[in-house]
Amino acid sequence: MQWKGRRASGNVVDRRGIPVKGIAGGGIGTIVMIIIVMMLGGNPSDVIDLTQIQGPDTSTPYVASAEEEELAQFASVVLAETEDTWVALLEQEGIAYVYPKLVLYTGKVDSACGVAGSSTGPFYCSGDQSVYIDLSFFLEMEEKLNASGDFAMAYVIAHEVGHHIQNILGTMDQVMAMRSKVDEVEFNRYMVRLELQADYYAGVWAHFADKDNLLDEGDIDEAMNAASAVGDDRLQQQSYGYVVPDSFTHGTSEQRQRWFKKGYIAGTIADGDTFSVNDSEL
Repeated sequence: MQWKGRRASGNVVDRRGIPVKGIAGGGIGTIVMIIIVMMLGGNPSDVIDLTQIQGPDTSTPYVASAEEEELAQFASVVLAETEDTWVALLEQEGIAYVYPKLVLYTGKVDSACGVAGSSTGPFYCSGDQSVYIDLSFFLEMEEKLNASGDFAMAYVIAHEVGHHIQNILGTMDQVMAMRSKVDEVEFNRYMVRLELQADYYAGVWAHFADKDNLLDEGDIDEAMNAASAVGDDRLQQQSYGYVVPDSFTHGTSEQRQRWFKKGYIAGTIADGDTFSVNDSEL
């Protein structure tokens, strides 16, 4: 990705090395955090346990490596590019874009959705309209998920910003309201559609990044590989040796790739309605 020398976002909050001081409340965002843990093959109870942990009162000054500083700059530029894309697209719909924050942290972080550790992976919290990332996750993507390349990392950020778009459009609230109305299996199906739509929105951003000549040869392949790496079926097979489709919350590798690619080709909000297609078309 041709990102160096481009505008960095002013909406990045650097909380690396800052200890967790308090306990935040739960809510819709907590659910989003839990499903990200599940996406990475972790135990959702880790998120709940973390909400009972107080951070240290003091900490030694945090010194980032040169590699991490470059990742932080990269993430800031990607956020800026998503801002430009979504400001323009939502303006066409008569909607003012609310800029999300990108919070960089190390170890664990206190958000409006609760306290999360780096094992949670990147997550979006609707309570404070922020995307949270421990930059060490990008190294784990390469080492544990075999998803390498800068555009694989860009896909992750764009996916989380996709959740922010769902928050702005009211889609996230509508889905979360179903939690008390349907059983767990049915709610999981709603969650799959929510996540696939976020993948679609990531593809929409990639569409415009390509039009702006930001993409290098192979970038879309990197994003597609990352989407495949975090498919429910692949993660469950790697973690447990079998898959349980009724427990899927993000979609299969094939579905995640397909909806990202669909967004990349279409470049529109309208074609990303994952909630009105049949299961066979999902």
